[in-house]
Amino acid sequence: MSALQLSDLIRFARHNSPFYRDLYASLPADADRLTDLPVVDQQAFWAANTLRDNRVLTGPLGEATVYKTGGTTGSPKFSVYTRDEWRTFVTAFGQGLVDAGLRPGHRVADLFYAGELYASFLFVLDSLAHAPVDNVRLPIGGGAPPESTIPTLRDLAAQVLAGTPTTLCRLAEQVVSSGVRLDAVELLLFGGEALFDDQRRLLAAAFPRAEARSVGYASVDAGLLGHPVPGPDARVHRPFTPYSVVEILDDCTGEPITEPGRPGRVVVTSLFRRLMPVIRYPAGDRAEWTGTGPGHFRILGRAEEGVRVGPVSLYTQDAQDAVAAADTAGQVVGMQLVVRRWEGRDGLVLRLATSPGDHDRHGRHGRHGRQELSEAVVAELENVRPLYPDSVRAGFVHPLSVEWVRHRDLAVNPRSGKLVRVLDERPTA
Repeated sequence: MSALQLSDLIRFARHNSPFYRDLYASLPADADRLTDLPVVDQQAFWAANTLRDNRVLTGPLGEATVYKTGGTTGSPKFSVYTRDEWRTFVTAFGQGLVDAGLRPGHRVADLFYAGELYASFLFVLDSLAHAPVDNVRLPIGGGAPPESTIPTLRDLAAQVLAGTPTTLCRLAEQVVSSGVRLDAVELLLFGGEALFDDQRRLLAAAFPRAEARSVGYASVDAGLLGHPVPGPDARVHRPFTPYSVVEILDDCTGEPITEPGRPGRVVVTSLFRRLMPVIRYPAGDRAEWTGTGPGHFRILGRAEEGVRVGPVSLYTQDAQDAVAAADTAGQVVGMQLVVRRWEGRDGLVLRLATSPGDHDRHGRHGRHGRQELSEAVVAELENVRPLYPDSVRAGFVHPLSVEWVRHRDLAVNPRSGKLVRVLDERPTA
């Protein structure tokens, strides 16, 4: 499928998708520029994009592949692609793999996760199959134990390992501890999470001849976002023109940012998806233009719509719902998600603010009450995001914790005074 003209996509979505028809109801009939359109509200989008009585899709679900995207287990979210859309998706991403370092004849181990409607394993495998250079694909998967993966990599002389940083580091730990040499590995393609300096050191110890690079920037809900840009900074990407349009919007005004070095939130429009249109959809990340090349931008971390803690995706709504369910007495008056990194692992802190009179008081609403409420909130959140406690048990992330503060201690945007929902205090490089 070729990319649509933006004006054609807007008209098609308005005519065929009840969600977009309602969203654009007040706009002139000839609105055909992105800046004419509102940014999609994620909560409203997924409330309309349901399995039954769907209001986002432009037609019946008669020919498509259904994938699961981020969300709670109580309200799973699904993203659909027709076969033509998927072919366009993986062909464009496959072309970007050459920018990531894929070379003719490379033997590539796909260590992303498969099954349960998740897309990453199939997406990378299909992207490799549609890449413009010949390659040998090794569909191992992220669920295979390192004890069996390492001999396979050695016997098949794998040169490229593609997976999440968590998976690659788990493998690297086993390589280092077992003393096995995988001298053929020359390229590590990571995706789905940021790669931190301590992880780079571990990967370098296990694979001393290998360079770590971004596999590319995409998601199953937002679609194509960015080609990797060769260079020392793996966070720098460029848009998949002409298949998608990436905007960086000011946090306060919502206006598009054009100058380099000014952070904002990433919004994407997919020009090849018709069944489930994605028009000015928040990707959940923050970025800045670099000014180093046409369309080059640097990913800065997750925006307030969601956060990635190791291999676990969380939405602010997940935490808000958990607090609401546990806080029957209404003690909590503000909340932030704080992501930190120590001892080589990510950890999530729920920063909860209480009313001024509650913070220093003892009894049911004092320290003992706060301890009980902390445990209840953590239990609620782990119930809706079971991958988090699973990842704790696997040693990938630190246990959830709660930090009690006064409301004035919550971080706010210095320009608008608005509460910052997610604070990412992890060092990035």
